[in-house]
Amino acid sequence: MVTTTSTKLSTILLGFRALSDPIRLQVLELLKSKELCVCDLCEKLDISQSKLSFHLKNLKEAKLVRSRQEGRWIYYRLNLSQFAILEGYLFQYQQFQDILSKSSCQES
Repeated sequence: MVTTTSTKLSTILLGFRALSDPIRLQVLELLKSKELCVCDLCEKLDISQSKLSFHLKNLKEAKLVRSRQEGRWIYYRLNLSQFAILEGYLFQYQQFQDILSKSSCQES
């Protein structure tokens, strides 16, 4: 059985919480293809910069996105290593599929 440290569990929790909002999911969808600046994200999502900043802050705290500043603009990109951590956490539950399949066959 794989154990998860409280720090890692906290990171996982922040990640899934960040994924629970439709606007943040839209931001991530846009960032899948390329790095974008805040102005591009605002335009594509048709939301104000202040509203977008709130969502980007959540995504950054969850370590799902990274940012860099170029001049006066901030550019965002996906942090794929954090997605790998979330994927790894969910992957642990795949083992239950085999267990459940075997137990349902035995009950028949």
